Amino acid sequence: MIKDLPNLQPENFQRPDIEKLALPGEPGHAPRVLMLYGSLRARSYSRFLTHEAKRVLEALGAEVRIYDPTGLPLVSDDAESHPKVTELRDLSLWSEAQVWCSPERHGAMTGVMKTQIDWLPLAPIGGVRPTQGRTLALMQVSGGSQSFNTLNQMRVLGRWMRMITIPNQSSVPKAFGEFDEEGRMKPSPYYNRMVDVMEELMKFTLLTRGRSDYLVDRYSERVESAEALSLRVNQRSI
Repeated sequence: MIKDLPNLQPENFQRPDIEKLALPGEPGHAPRVLMLYGSLRARSYSRFLTHEAKRVLEALGAEVRIYDPTGLPLVSDDAESHPKVTELRDLSLWSEAQVWCSPERHGAMTGVMKTQIDWLPLAPIGGVRPTQGRTLALMQVSGGSQSFNTLNQMRVLGRWMRMITIPNQSSVPKAFGEFDEEGRMKPSPYYNRMVDVMEELMKFTLLTRGRSDYLVDRYSERVESAEALSLRVNQRSI
């Protein structure tokens, strides 16, 4: 796997050690990572960065799926059953970790990126929330100087979606100069930082996925559930 990563130094590249991060009896399968990117352009630097990060994640031992937002409709009541919506929600439920990567446009994330996130509701799908308790890594690309506006916006959204958003993040300025004609990322401190972020995501995922249900268990929701149960079992016969 590492042979397709010419920018990596094999002697310094280490796969996370599950025995140091997970308790006995916790899941042993490859961490499941969903990746979202925020541009439909033919030469999309957010897509290039996402695919470069996918290679790193796979070398670190993850099972990775990238969602293609082409054809995803805007959020509306009559599009709930659209195949692209179903695909996105199924992938989110499948995932244990996610990576969001958006260009910065007009100082903010793109509409393509926000639409994908908006299709992942806080309310349960089939009794399971599609994002709660999952780890999240954030990346952005910019056409100009380095910025963190989009990262900051996505970090707020990650918290709102009840995700465990890791501290590290990747911001690639002047992205047009950081990728070759084939869309591969050139060696640079920005590449190294992206590897750092993927490595940290893997470690946080291994550390939390086996106990995410407990970590996100909330008093207020237990009270609400108890009240709902009480109303159901104590209703008078008609």
